[in-house]
Amino acid sequence: MEATEQSLRREIIATCLRMNHEGINQGTSGNVSARWRDGMLISPSGIPYEELQEADIVFVAGDGHHDAGERPSSEWRFHLAILHSRPEVGAVVHTHSVHATALAMRGMEIPAAHYMIAAAGGTNIRCAPYATFGTRELSDLALQALDGRHACLLANHGVIATGPNLRKALWLAGEVEVLARQYILSLMLGGPNLLSDTEVARVVERFKDYGRR
Repeated sequence: MEATEQSLRREIIATCLRMNHEGINQGTSGNVSARWRDGMLISPSGIPYEELQEADIVFVAGDGHHDAGERPSSEWRFHLAILHSRPEVGAVVHTHSVHATALAMRGMEIPAAHYMIAAAGGTNIRCAPYATFGTRELSDLALQALDGRHACLLANHGVIATGPNLRKALWLAGEVEVLARQYILSLMLGGPNLLSDTEVARVVERFKDYGRR
């Protein structure tokens, strides 16, 4: 195993641990992947993150195959489909964060209640219709919800956040959870004043060079 692959495997483990530590996931419910060669490296199914070793991270080839005996996350299909269809994406983080998942349980999107919605690429964070976890149907619905977006909700399920790398994808997953919590609180106060499409487009443009260069 070459050094670059080892480093990426370690980073995936660190990302899994961080999303639980930061309170945007719990147990082994989420999963993390990163682009590697013609496919991806992805967290395995059913292993507590605290017990993960580099060798546990599974390589899934571009055609969906992996070594016999290895068990990639049950959600490997939508991870691979996103990486196939979105060449700018280098990493995918899937969480079951509490507030975002609560909205997903209601089939609700997150609208432009705060300018940080632009971090997800548009005027809303859509909620994909429900499909059974791990299925091609869920993968297809997730791709539709992510059209023109960097993140989406999955009905009765959780959150998908993407990024050019693991750091950015994890950051966005955290931002989606904050936006969900803020939106829920604003609904308790009578509902938010939504930003216009024009203003969100302005912020999206400014976000193109946001953060560390």
